[in-house]
Amino acid sequence: MTNAELARHLELFADLQELEGENRFRIRAYRNAAHNLLELPEQVEALIAADADLEQIPGVGKEIAEKLRVMVSTGEFPQLTELSEKIPLGVTEVMRVKGIGPKMAAAAWTELGVDSVDALEEAAKQGRLSELPGFGPKRQASILKSIEAHRRNVERLRIGEVDPIITPYVAMLRQVPGAKRVEVAGSYRRRRDTVGDIDLLAIAANEEAAAAISAAFTGYPDVDEVLGSGTTRSSVRLKNGLEVDLRVMEEQSFGAGLLYFTGSKAHNVELRQLALDKGWHLTEYGLFEGTGEEGATPLSSGKLLASKSEADIYTKLGLPYIEPEMREGRGEIEAGLKGELPELVEEADIRGDLHMHSTWSDGRATVEEMLLACQERGYEYMALTDHSKALAMTGGLDEEKLARQWEELDAVVAAHPDITLLRGLEVDILKDGTLDLSDEWLEKLDIVLVSVHSHFSLSAEEQTARIVKAVSHPQVNILCHPTGRVLGARDGYAVNLPEVFEACQQNQVAVELNASYQRLDLSDVNVIAARKRGLMISIGTDAHHVKELSGMTLGVQQARRAWLTKEQVLNALPVTELRAFLAKR
Repeated sequence: MTNAELARHLELFADLQELEGENRFRIRAYRNAAHNLLELPEQVEALIAADADLEQIPGVGKEIAEKLRVMVSTGEFPQLTELSEKIPLGVTEVMRVKGIGPKMAAAAWTELGVDSVDALEEAAKQGRLSELPGFGPKRQASILKSIEAHRRNVERLRIGEVDPIITPYVAMLRQVPGAKRVEVAGSYRRRRDTVGDIDLLAIAANEEAAAAISAAFTGYPDVDEVLGSGTTRSSVRLKNGLEVDLRVMEEQSFGAGLLYFTGSKAHNVELRQLALDKGWHLTEYGLFEGTGEEGATPLSSGKLLASKSEADIYTKLGLPYIEPEMREGRGEIEAGLKGELPELVEEADIRGDLHMHSTWSDGRATVEEMLLACQERGYEYMALTDHSKALAMTGGLDEEKLARQWEELDAVVAAHPDITLLRGLEVDILKDGTLDLSDEWLEKLDIVLVSVHSHFSLSAEEQTARIVKAVSHPQVNILCHPTGRVLGARDGYAVNLPEVFEACQQNQVAVELNASYQRLDLSDVNVIAARKRGLMISIGTDAHHVKELSGMTLGVQQARRAWLTKEQVLNALPVTELRAFLAKR
């Protein structure tokens, strides 16, 4: 079994345990282990073969290690099979519908026979949910809306979940003899926050190599169903439901194909119109003279002007190369023609991470471990920002605990003077907009992050007033994950973002682009709105373990989709300029 398969089994087991009312710490352990397996560079199968200690994997204890060994050796997970015979797997999807949760999903199943989202929808339409405690007409109507949102979300996968699946898949195809090039196109290449399917393009040295690439593609262990197979085009469905298409193209037309299949549709339409304006036409096979003739074959419809590389096509059209993240039909072609495309921020520009957690709250690494990992990434600085006390489930810090933490921070700083450690806290915004720490202690912090972690159902007016009040506090530096969304699980709370952004601007507060693959909050569209208002954007990983610091990559990619330059990113500033920003008042 691959790490992705093992992780899915552990996650499903955690879901079923939650439905059974199992201890929440045990459930969390399985979820943490599943998450860490997806980020593990080595395959568990290889570690077992090398007789490695699986308990060295973060989050994997004796119990989970034994289950991993059984799954790898037998392909079975007996405890999962036992639970799935008791509880229909469809109930696990029901519990993910907003407003349901595990207890209500279990009750709906046992009392009403609701064993799928479809059955939940039918029960809500019939008014049968009212048979359950706490379900009146208003809540039933709300559940129907939540079902609609749930279906929209499950159609696409979070890009951070797709990366560990597609990366080894592509790496394997590149190793096939005769595979000259294999690239990912589509929304994945544009780094959209969610992905509906995957397009792969390949160049084969000859027909034999093309057949070998296709065979490797369809024979990959993570393939659940082969939807079509041929030497030039194949399609599969992976075990997680993701559909993947492979096209083997001629080397001469590869650049045009990569451009076409990367998209977006809006970007391609504008490019084709630009070509037509010049008396040319652009297809997936190349840029040609003439406007195209009905019935012409792909490579005989006019003199070929450019096709081998994307850069060649852009140059011929009078454009600079446009980065894939920008290809959304948001004015990038017009800006390119005017010579006004920005120089996008790169991960190498990032000088530090301003949002992370340690074992002092709900993190899974010590302060020193997080600091050393930041040093390894070449950072000049980091901010330790554990949770405040209101978020009790995280073991958040009150004033007494914060004082004890600072004693440890002083010792860590003394031992590692080559990186700047900022004393920070992610402070909860309470329901009334006040902050979960006294002003006396807020003044002592080097950096103050504020976040909403509760009361998501407030009206837009109430939520907006709450956040505006919080960011107006003179000690606040960054507003974190400003909409509260969790991709594929929870829509953002109702809030007037323009009003929030105005308050941030007036009070010199940066807004966060939370780089966690689960959030990517702000969205690219909202980052654009913040950029246009002149706000500084902090790209924070919200890391709870050293491995999660790598989430900075996704955050930077999201920033690039919003056309951010390094000058607009708070944690791309040198430490002296950062301190000047933090000392604004």
